[in-house]
Amino acid sequence: MEQLSRFIFGEKHTGVLPARVQESIALQQQDGEKLIGWVQLALVLTFATLYTLSPKTAAHAMFQPVPWAISLYGLFTVIRLVSAYKNFLPKWLLIGSVFMDMGLLMFLIWSFHIQYEQPASFYLKAPTVMYVFIFIALRALRFEPRYILFTGAAAISGWVGMVLYVVLSDSENTMITRNYVDYLTSNAVLIGAEVDKILSMGLVTTVLAVAALRAQRNLNQAVLDQTAAKDLSRFVSREVAERITTADQAIQPGDGESRVGSIIFADIEGFSTVSEKLSPQQLARVLNEYFEAMCEVIDHYGGVITQFQGDMMLITFNAVTSDPDHATNAMLTAIGIQEVARERIYGHGAKLPTRCGVNTGEIVIGAIGSKDRLSFTVHGDQVNVAARLEPLNKQYGTYILVGENTVQASDFGFEQVGDVTVRGRAAPTKIYTLVAERELIQKATNSENLSLP
Repeated sequence: MEQLSRFIFGEKHTGVLPARVQESIALQQQDGEKLIGWVQLALVLTFATLYTLSPKTAAHAMFQPVPWAISLYGLFTVIRLVSAYKNFLPKWLLIGSVFMDMGLLMFLIWSFHIQYEQPASFYLKAPTVMYVFIFIALRALRFEPRYILFTGAAAISGWVGMVLYVVLSDSENTMITRNYVDYLTSNAVLIGAEVDKILSMGLVTTVLAVAALRAQRNLNQAVLDQTAAKDLSRFVSREVAERITTADQAIQPGDGESRVGSIIFADIEGFSTVSEKLSPQQLARVLNEYFEAMCEVIDHYGGVITQFQGDMMLITFNAVTSDPDHATNAMLTAIGIQEVARERIYGHGAKLPTRCGVNTGEIVIGAIGSKDRLSFTVHGDQVNVAARLEPLNKQYGTYILVGENTVQASDFGFEQVGDVTVRGRAAPTKIYTLVAERELIQKATNSENLSLP
């Protein structure tokens, strides 16, 4: 039974949707109600136009019910549309509007026999009955099947009442016939034809209600997934989140892509000393201010923070997003980080000098881990070089150390400060720093020495 229900109505979300997801769905439902209101207003204008253009066979009659019905329905539609834009559509009003919509439509159809001075059976053949199905379909815009069912029930009840009125209004002449030709060529009533209309209303209502329920469940899951993706982008970069959520197939462990890119490892100098002087709340606030300032620089030059680890950032260029000038942008980012580190003061007067290790080369961007727990990051030999360069800044008295590949791929003033043998490599790797950075540090050191007593 459960399998049949899932086949007909779709997969049901288990558990309670989070409040923020329910709020997002509610906003979409409100937009649906606005759209319903505009379509109804268009229908009113259509009714009015058709009535204006149609010949008036009973123009001499004192009472003209059709324009009254159209006017009343138009007024109700405008009120409902205004209520939708003011977000004042409680459930009782929505249910009431369903029956009001159908009641006014039925009254409009019923009034035709008075307007045109014909027997009551005359209105049963009015093509306006087709609008009943439009009104039922309109409720599907809200993705709530109960309103479709209410509308269908109101339509069926209304049409049954219309047929009974015709049959019972004149007991001496019920106008009932079994001759299809008489039905088509006179005001006679063919019960079978009216039953067909009622069955059609019920079938259309059922199909749309099932479709709306399936759509509602898909909508709930889609909004939940969208919210999850949005939340995910707060824990990983927006670019990584988009890559994960838009992948044609689910990302598996080991899935990766080899590219030539640039990497920065950035770490706060003496962070342990800083953290000892701050409470956990103050430390969190300082780190948030620090990362926010650094992210502005990184985003400006097209970098992507692939990983946070404590106060360390792994920043990539031409890994997640394409960047033909990745080496240059990596260097501009490292320089920008130094400028911010020198100028910004965080919390209660804390400065956070930041060391950067920059390297360029072939890297692999992809997922590592188990099938149930993955980390989307970069790895490879060139990444290891960048990771090794960052802590070497302490040894060389610098804040930016650069690998040889980055020096060759970018146009800045560099000077070699040494070489290092990276784990897994036999030959030493040449390392460089910016000439301007070295000069700046030397000036700062000389200034400190001059100020000593």
